[in-house]
Amino acid sequence: MKKNLILTGMMGVGKSTIGLTLSKKLNMKFIDTDSEIERRESMTIKRLFETKGEKYFRNIEETVCLEFLKKDNFVIALGGGAFINSKIRNIVLKTSISFWLDLKKQSLLKRLKHSKKRPILNNVNLEDKLTVIYNERKDIYTLANYKIECDKIKKSLIVNKITKIYENDTDKSKK
Repeated sequence: MKKNLILTGMMGVGKSTIGLTLSKKLNMKFIDTDSEIERRESMTIKRLFETKGEKYFRNIEETVCLEFLKKDNFVIALGGGAFINSKIRNIVLKTSISFWLDLKKQSLLKRLKHSKKRPILNNVNLEDKLTVIYNERKDIYTLANYKIECDKIKKSLIVNKITKIYENDTDKSKK
């Protein structure tokens, strides 16, 4: 069985898009943890935050992530805050190969300025809030096995780069 390939990073960086493409290329299953939570709860993440709160969401996020981390042969796109959770992060680092997809703040701003589905970005100064979140999370994101700079790089190149690293890392661990 193949080790799981984990994508982490800020919201809007492209974890879901890259993850789906990687799963097809590597012939692995794909799960986007935020989409799975929405499916299970029958509501959007935004609505979940509004009606049940962030603490409730984080508890479900932990359950979903830990459930999929017990399986093999998955590309898992973690929600932006999931890797911050030490239980999730510790299992990722012990059992999987993880990639931090990083984008400069200006690129994130462009991608997120019209998004209404990100509850922690609603009704705030987007640039200030992104700066705060990024600064809070970047030191933890650096704990991922690999960092991929995604600025000014085509999706196909990001996928190829991750594929090469993943396959090399997997080959090493077999020896």
